[in-house]
Amino acid sequence: MRLAFFLFVFLCLSVPAHAWNAAGHRQSALLAWDGMRPATRSFVHGLLRQHPDVGRWREKAGAGAADLLFAEASTWADSIRHDPRFRAGGTTAPLPGFPDMSVHGDWHYVNIDRQGRRRAGQIDVQLAKLVTTLENSRDAAELAWALPWVLHLVGDVHQPLHTGYSEDRGGNGVLVENPGNPRQPFVKLHAYWDDLPGPSGLRGKKLRRAVAYLQEQKRPDQGTPQSWLHESQQLLPEVYPATLGSVSFILSERYVARAQQIASQRLAAAGYRLGSLLDAICVSRETRRLQPAC
Repeated sequence: MRLAFFLFVFLCLSVPAHAWNAAGHRQSALLAWDGMRPATRSFVHGLLRQHPDVGRWREKAGAGAADLLFAEASTWADSIRHDPRFRAGGTTAPLPGFPDMSVHGDWHYVNIDRQGRRRAGQIDVQLAKLVTTLENSRDAAELAWALPWVLHLVGDVHQPLHTGYSEDRGGNGVLVENPGNPRQPFVKLHAYWDDLPGPSGLRGKKLRRAVAYLQEQKRPDQGTPQSWLHESQQLLPEVYPATLGSVSFILSERYVARAQQIASQRLAAAGYRLGSLLDAICVSRETRRLQPAC
């Protein structure tokens, strides 16, 4: 009884999880980078160098290599949640290089009810707007701000629980027990999925090996942000576990294996599609001779 009460308090008070963790975003970003045209790489690197937080990304990456900078930029939209410069309400006056200082928490997801009707969240709407900005803006500062958001949200929309059910806040209200992890046997379902890519601090050779593994996954059809969202929603019956224990759902060995398989497929799909999306944006700007040019 005491355990059940503790777990109830854990669900009520703990901070909601928010995305693939940083390792997952870096993996998808590096996979995208490896597949992009040289002109696209040059264009996005030039934009990121103008971002106000580029120095922070270099410091985290431990190197100034363009691909590692790109990978770190993909984690920025989550990092600002813990940055005192940014606020949930966005009422703080913008600092140089930022259109606003909001964390835009509802940009990371869209929830549906059990009948499939849309509830909270804006990920698809905002991703479409940000892509339009990258396609059409001539403002280098605006482009530099929009790019890390696109890198991040393409990853988020491929995480099935970022399109999850509103009743449990995309799995944040579902407690699961993982017998295979005795050091942390109880965890929120959303957090379990966020951490499937590996430790958040994954970098260096281990990160490269993880990306090489993703490159073995089949390249998906490109589709659209709306179809990527629909794909994630179609996976929800498999993502929500069915085995209920005394105080939580229990993750079976079969569930754990399938979850890892789905996560790898979705991380790879996000990377392939992100690279193709940025290539298409660059070609569009080249065709119309927009400045800054690719």
